[in-house]
Amino acid sequence: MGSVVNDEQRAKLRFVACRLVCLCEGSDPPEGTIRRQILMSMKTGKGWIDIGKADLADGFLEIAMNSIEKLYAKLLKGSNGEADIHVHKADVEKNLFKVLSYQAESAVAQGDFQKAVMSVQRCKDMLIKLPKETCYLSILCYNFGVETYEWKRYEQSSFWLSQSYDIGKMDMKYSIGKEMQAKVLRLLATAYFEWDCNLYLDKALKAINLANQENLHPAGFYLKIKILLKSGASDEDISSALSEFLHHQMSLDFCLNTAKLLLEHGREPVGFDLLKSISERFESSPDRGKITLLHIEFLLQNKRELLAKQKVEEIIIGHYTGKQLLPEALNRLHIILWDRAAKHYEAKSYSEALHWYNYSVSFYTPGQIDQNLAKLQRNMASCYLHLRQVDKAKEAVREAERCDPNSIFTKFSVYKIAVMEKDADKAVEAVIEMGKLAEKPSQHEDKLRVDENTGTNLLSLAAQIALENEQQVVAIKALEYLSEHLQDCQQLFAALKCLVRLTLSKVMAENEEKRDEDINSMLTYLTLAHKRLAESFTEEKFTEDMRILEAHWFRKVAWNLAVQFRGCPKKMRDFFLLSFKLSQFCPSDKAVLLAQKTCLLMAAAVDLEMGRQQETPSEQMELLNQALQHLQACKEIWKVLKLTGDFAKDPTDTLLLLYEFEARSKLNDPTLHNLMESVWEQPHIEVKTLEIIASLAMEPPARYPVLCKKALKSALNLHRKQTVIDAVKFSKCLHSLINLSLPTGLTDLDACVLQEVWDYFEDALSVVSSTDAYPEMEILWLMTRAWNTGIFQYTVGKYKEAEQWCGLGMRFLNHLGSLKKSYEGHMIGLYSEVLDKLDRAKGFLPNEEE
Repeated sequence: MGSVVNDEQRAKLRFVACRLVCLCEGSDPPEGTIRRQILMSMKTGKGWIDIGKADLADGFLEIAMNSIEKLYAKLLKGSNGEADIHVHKADVEKNLFKVLSYQAESAVAQGDFQKAVMSVQRCKDMLIKLPKETCYLSILCYNFGVETYEWKRYEQSSFWLSQSYDIGKMDMKYSIGKEMQAKVLRLLATAYFEWDCNLYLDKALKAINLANQENLHPAGFYLKIKILLKSGASDEDISSALSEFLHHQMSLDFCLNTAKLLLEHGREPVGFDLLKSISERFESSPDRGKITLLHIEFLLQNKRELLAKQKVEEIIIGHYTGKQLLPEALNRLHIILWDRAAKHYEAKSYSEALHWYNYSVSFYTPGQIDQNLAKLQRNMASCYLHLRQVDKAKEAVREAERCDPNSIFTKFSVYKIAVMEKDADKAVEAVIEMGKLAEKPSQHEDKLRVDENTGTNLLSLAAQIALENEQQVVAIKALEYLSEHLQDCQQLFAALKCLVRLTLSKVMAENEEKRDEDINSMLTYLTLAHKRLAESFTEEKFTEDMRILEAHWFRKVAWNLAVQFRGCPKKMRDFFLLSFKLSQFCPSDKAVLLAQKTCLLMAAAVDLEMGRQQETPSEQMELLNQALQHLQACKEIWKVLKLTGDFAKDPTDTLLLLYEFEARSKLNDPTLHNLMESVWEQPHIEVKTLEIIASLAMEPPARYPVLCKKALKSALNLHRKQTVIDAVKFSKCLHSLINLSLPTGLTDLDACVLQEVWDYFEDALSVVSSTDAYPEMEILWLMTRAWNTGIFQYTVGKYKEAEQWCGLGMRFLNHLGSLKKSYEGHMIGLYSEVLDKLDRAKGFLPNEEE
């Protein structure tokens, strides 16, 4: 807490002290105590009034009044004659006057007009005995008049101001002075004027006339003219009033304000006469240009443009003959000229606009470098462009570049000319420069300030101009820079939508070689849309509904682009991922969840496909890990989605399984076997799924022969369970299983392995025997593998096994169709040799007798 006590704290301290004094008061306090109580009560009451708590003051002022009565009674009791009584009475009346004035203050503050009037009237009655208080009471009433005037209580204000004036006249010795009296009367006239000028016109005029008699002041004269104008006084009456003050020394600014007031009220003859008079009076003043400027302004306001032009041309002549305007006046003239030019520009009177701009140019010296001149030249260039005077527009822009080469407005002018001339390269170059300038604020204080809105507005206008002139490439470039700088979400998304549409139409018209860059651009636009949607939660004006609407639009576009560019897997994946990310700003209804699931599945599928084609292991691993991330997210969505309906025929579970198996198998993931345990337990797994798993298990870099064989066996079992076996599918599955179990080129085979493979051949033979649909080439393959296995056994001296396998081959031979004759003779001969060797090995054939 600071050491200085403020007004409120002081009021509270006085409040406590005064209360304590009152509590300590006896039944008959001495004179000193009463006087102390009067003083403390008055000060406490005044303190509350001064801090705006007048309602708290009343009690203390009442205490002070009662104490004054007690004091008076006590003094009377102890007086010794008439003389003493007069002394005591005078002593008491001073305090009584103060208390009454404080009560008046409190009443005014609380809006109790009648109480305030009664208190002031009592004070006024006491002025005969207290003449020195005349000034105080007059000023107090003036203050009441000011307060009530500010509260627009004009009736009360006029009463208090009248009282102030009347009291001020009561004793000239102690008067507030003529200047203050005039001030009171001017405010009284103003109160009447604003209360109801028509009703209180005479009173207002009387008050202002009295004020001017007391003390002639410019404010009093100005107010008198206002009242006369409001009353509809004739030009003669106003001229008469004007002549009164023209005899006095008044400032130029005051005279101009008076002339302006007259002209604004349509009193042209009087106003222009006054301008003429003050022009003569201030002919030698360096500020005389202000008079001409005001004249020009009102000529233009009254559509007397020809006369205004004459006045301007006079100033131009004076400028080059030693009668230059002061810098402030010259700046004001430029504003007037530009404003008039702008009005003609808006009315599409471009030639007339140029006329006024040329007046402004006249005040610049050749070769002068000034940013306002650059702006002037740019404005002129715009006029020339509308008039199709391109060469003049170029010249004006060159001048603007000379004066202010790093202005975004100058670059915009260059841009407009380039678009008009269909110079796309130059237009794009200008847009790039504008974009760069929009990124950095102006470096010099005296430069025209380019804020962010200015940059975006110009880029937006540049895009619009390009589109109107069917220059698509230029429009795209302008919109690209615009989207980088826009802060307003709605405007940004509108620009991005336009960019997507324009770029897409451009891509459709291009050949394959040129498409890549534009496809990348669309990815950039959609990425920016996602980024700004994420940031939009902090923007109050951008509602949730708006965000959802924009997110739906962009996610659908990303989806369609993914489908459209399916010939480019990487781009397709990127668009699908963007569609997924954008959809996260949408409510998770069934349609959105389905779209999210599909996006992630497609992204995973593309990553796996790209992984198959990668030669570098590190790149392949990165793609496979990305695929797993997409699949994990997809699983979570799929769990939620399955709660919304029946998806019995949906292949998502199968695809998730196959994609995850491929990724984990190729990454040599140790959790792969855990994944497959859940697969073997599935009661309704499809044959095709098992066959694909088997194929993937052996697709490099994966190598899981055990998993492959298990999958093929499971598939084969399912084939056998079919009511009618599909011989073609069965043959392919069996082919793969035999190839895996009986690799080509092995020199030594375990008996268990041979027995297992034998069973597969027996299965095949049973199916071949039961149907004519078994592919002949597969029968030939089975026959060849069985026969070659037998021959291999034969070469290593295993004649019994050789006979079995060769016999198996012969059994398949019997089921061959047109190809049987090609193999029959050769195989029978060899088979006979095998049997012969077998018999000899067993010792069944005796030696021939010699």
